[in-house]
Amino acid sequence: MQAFRLSGRQLVLLTDRGEISLEFVGRDNIYVHYRLNGQKQLPGYLLAEQDLLDCELTSLAPRVSDRNAELVFSCDNSSVIIQKQPVRLVFVYRGKTLLEEEAGYFESVFGASNPLIPSPAASAEKSPGFRFKLKPEEKLFAGGQRVLGMDRRGHKLALYNQTHFGYEDRVEQMNFGLPGLMSSGKYILMFDNSARGELDLAASEQDVLQFHACGGRSAYLVSLADNYPALCERYTLATGRQPLPPVWAFGNIASRFGYRSEAQGREVVAEYRRQQMPLDAIIFDLFWFGADVQGHMGNLDWDRDTFATGEQMVADFAELGINTILISEPYVLTSCDNWQPGAAAHAFARDKDGEPVTFDFFFGNGSLVDVFSEAGQNWFWPFYQKQLDWGIAGFWGDLGEPEAHPGHACHMISAANQIAVADEVHNVYGHQWARLLYQGLSQNNKDRRPFIMMRSGFAGSQRYGMLPWTGDVGRTWGSLKAQVELSLQMGLLGLAYTHSDLGGFIETDHFDVELYVRWLQYGAFQPVYRPHAHDSVVPEPVFHGEQVAEKVKAALSWRYRLLPYNYTLAYENHSRGMPFMRPVFFAAVDEVKFADSCLSDDYLLDTKAYFWGPSLLVMPVTAPGVSGLDYCLPEGNWFDYFSDTLYTGGSQTIPVNEQQIPVLVRGGAIIPHAPDMQNTREYSGDELFIHYWFDAAVNQSGFQLYQDDGLSLGYQQGQYRLLDFNAGISENRILFSVELSAGAPLTQDKALTLVIHNAGDIRRVCLGEKILNCHYQEASGQLSVEFVFDGSPLVLTLERQL
Repeated sequence: MQAFRLSGRQLVLLTDRGEISLEFVGRDNIYVHYRLNGQKQLPGYLLAEQDLLDCELTSLAPRVSDRNAELVFSCDNSSVIIQKQPVRLVFVYRGKTLLEEEAGYFESVFGASNPLIPSPAASAEKSPGFRFKLKPEEKLFAGGQRVLGMDRRGHKLALYNQTHFGYEDRVEQMNFGLPGLMSSGKYILMFDNSARGELDLAASEQDVLQFHACGGRSAYLVSLADNYPALCERYTLATGRQPLPPVWAFGNIASRFGYRSEAQGREVVAEYRRQQMPLDAIIFDLFWFGADVQGHMGNLDWDRDTFATGEQMVADFAELGINTILISEPYVLTSCDNWQPGAAAHAFARDKDGEPVTFDFFFGNGSLVDVFSEAGQNWFWPFYQKQLDWGIAGFWGDLGEPEAHPGHACHMISAANQIAVADEVHNVYGHQWARLLYQGLSQNNKDRRPFIMMRSGFAGSQRYGMLPWTGDVGRTWGSLKAQVELSLQMGLLGLAYTHSDLGGFIETDHFDVELYVRWLQYGAFQPVYRPHAHDSVVPEPVFHGEQVAEKVKAALSWRYRLLPYNYTLAYENHSRGMPFMRPVFFAAVDEVKFADSCLSDDYLLDTKAYFWGPSLLVMPVTAPGVSGLDYCLPEGNWFDYFSDTLYTGGSQTIPVNEQQIPVLVRGGAIIPHAPDMQNTREYSGDELFIHYWFDAAVNQSGFQLYQDDGLSLGYQQGQYRLLDFNAGISENRILFSVELSAGAPLTQDKALTLVIHNAGDIRRVCLGEKILNCHYQEASGQLSVEFVFDGSPLVLTLERQL
């Protein structure tokens, strides 16, 4: 290092090979960029746009100190120690070293030492990489969607988004990779590089983490904290928080490959309503623009032979409170009427001579929309605006890896006035596509929340409202078991809405009733509820007989009753980056303690159970014929969500029946519930059942309920409210309080019913001097009491008989 300069939040190191910049991009987030001589640099896609970060950045005041052989660049709790000769970076949090470069930045020919990696189209020249030290005890949650076990240390992960059709209980490469990791050492390391690459997690060299790519950008982000929740909060602050989806996104969504006509779509909705099974939306796969799988991609208009009055169908569904979502893909076939206008508008990826690249793939011969270019964006967006004008409520983007991406295709990155070949930007294609849709909504439909479901993206895609799913999964028990790991891994790194095709996707002649029901029961406790499959065996529960429908309707009733709780989890994700689905180790700092017998790596990294928010422990049934699940519960008391059976911490066998999967509630938990409903349009939040699982060992309990109108962007301007429910135990009484702690005043009184579980020793409930009428069910041990909340703080006194 020859010199340095500090400018605001950025420290620039001047070396004989070029510049290295370090910048605090939010509290405890450091972005490092090696801009060395002769090395091509593509734009970064990882960090949130500047306006999203401004409120945090204005309060930061980094400082630098020169200590002869090293510099120290610090801000609040975080520091980077910079060794001058040779340059090497060490990341420190509260005086403790969490991460350090080994050799740091290096250059070599990508794939030269690995015969499994094809020679990239980008270049055979030397390309960027980084090397870091690993501590022997570190566990690494890395790489995004893969099924390898929670700890990916010891694996070498290819970074190239690609479909994996019909996967089951092991898969190394899928639709949505992430070029980085969360460490049990309480840091996140994410490489801001969109190119084909590889992440070597001590597979080749002991205690060395190595990233290498065929090109892209030689930059990375480090987030530091002292626990997992804080780490998620830090990282999503830098990469962007998920905007709130519309409240109907938490309801039941009908989906199939595919509804082949308007009449069939109407039949499905009618059958849901006939059976009084809740439904909030319906998705139309590619048959909406063509009668066959092949030959129609790029039409992006109703096939009038089969959807004669598609717009009216959308309006009719909306009258019923059912939203319509349409699929689209980024390909336009040369046989399609839209291909020639798109080519004339320079909307497609081009070859080195500037001609649109055409290629044969499964769906026909066509071109790929260049979502990076201004020309491609300007041509593509009007198709979506037209859908919005029809009343379409959300977008489903498929094949966005992209599934077919010729290596010689070139993309014009208009924002940077650069040209990049396919391998250099392949992994960020879906991310850029989502950005196009999100910005189109923001600019042209200013009060509409995004519903953007995508199969592929990049680190930070959550800030564009992306709802990822786990691709074309098999219909096996192993496939079901894999879904927990996939969602947990993605949620730790910002993509909290990752969900699966409930029931499994792959074409089959056999319908496994038990597998199907167990998958849809699990789905009640994943972020998006969407049965989806090939129509060889239809995915909708209304077509599988009364017994199946009864079990699935019960699962949907749990889902809809938990809407106040689930929607609050969405707010936690939006405001703090918290995932919905949380590994058991994630909760170890959240008032959950584990017996010594439960602290083994096998237990903490197991996916047989996970937390759904702070209070529910969910145990999916992922094998046939299960009558009980053995599990080591965290310390304390746990209640069966459905029966109130009490369990204590430590090794337990949890009984399993056909009607539900095991779900346990933490003792002392307070969880608001909604009344039963047919869809979320019926939900106002003005009538609530506040369930409180009384536990004498838990002196203080609380839950903060989030509410807004569920549809508009008003919440971004403070148009929401927070209601605090708290319970405190003092000798022979419980004080249960309700308070409006933030947001707009109530416009209508709330009719509340407090439901107290394990209430056998409660003899009466008072509001001030008034004794309230209570209803006690001796069989269940539940006591319920109704009261009205008008916005003024109130306290119920629950008197106990000791």
